[in-house]
Amino acid sequence: MSLTFEHVTLGQRVLFGTGNAAANLAAEVARLGAQRVMVIASDFETDIARTVATGIEVALWHHDVVMHVPIETAEKARAAAAGHGIDLLVSVGGGSTTGLAKAVAMTTRIPVIAVPTTYAGSEATNVWGLTEASRKTTGVDDAVLPVTVIYDAALTLSLPVDMSVASGLNGMAHCIDSMWAPHMDPINAALSAEGIRALSSGLPLIVDDPTGTEGREQALYGAYLSAVAFASAGSGLHHKICHVLGGTFNLPHAQTHATVLPYVLAFNSPFAADAEARIAAAFGTADALTGLQNLRKRLDAPKALSDYGFTADGIAEAVTVILPAVPASNPRAVTAENLSRLVQAALTGEEPQVLLDL
Repeated sequence: MSLTFEHVTLGQRVLFGTGNAAANLAAEVARLGAQRVMVIASDFETDIARTVATGIEVALWHHDVVMHVPIETAEKARAAAAGHGIDLLVSVGGGSTTGLAKAVAMTTRIPVIAVPTTYAGSEATNVWGLTEASRKTTGVDDAVLPVTVIYDAALTLSLPVDMSVASGLNGMAHCIDSMWAPHMDPINAALSAEGIRALSSGLPLIVDDPTGTEGREQALYGAYLSAVAFASAGSGLHHKICHVLGGTFNLPHAQTHATVLPYVLAFNSPFAADAEARIAAAFGTADALTGLQNLRKRLDAPKALSDYGFTADGIAEAVTVILPAVPASNPRAVTAENLSRLVQAALTGEEPQVLLDL
């Protein structure tokens, strides 16, 4: 059978090395010839960011970082960058920090260097997200893709185990969703499968040895692969659901992805035999859902949306907002009825197997 597909690979420099973040950042700032650097880092990440930035001159520190990037937060950061003549943005932190840098880059076209401290993967995509009036909007713009990503597992040591697990499963969601996303192709599938393998190898090591770097290196590697696949394949059903739950109901990003993932996998896998087989092989199990659930049990992963403030009262509104955004490429037809059942199951933490024969 012949292969026919179109694949886009985004151009980006990746510097990977434990303990090398400060040296790599200084070298990149010099290479880019930047004169006015703005470092974006949340209050929580400030100490890490100052260590990373020891070898550069910083014109502006910006710490106003908010989950899901409210438009007001983005406008404040954009104004700060313009007011200080910034010519390079450096984000040090998780997905919210990277997202804010992207929001500034989107309107200013200032280049971004991303230094991730979680496994969110936003640093390797050209996808932006903004929240306004309780609605999260996402889009694609090559200007928001960081020109360089600096990975240093030592910077993730401060990430608590439970957040490491949630963040890593967010990366896993990129991998699995990429298997049936609108622009899925064999290259994205291969990247996703290796991402699943790396994350399923690294995350248990983090749980067993939170102060070690081996598991955290594997998780960062897997998160990068997951994001590269996601950036090319596009946003599938899982991400459409989670963007609404996050933007409309202000649920925490990583935990929401970690909670919803097995339900989307159970919902879609009976209708996507090739994807199901690839995912199962990456886990080394007979079927995909068993592989994911074995890992989630091993990690004591988030289980129910109710644990994060979502209630049954929100299901109808969530379904109404999600339905128009469901990609036509989704392997299973999505209706208000079966989508409501999926969200209901995720709300209460039912066994996802209930969706296999829905």
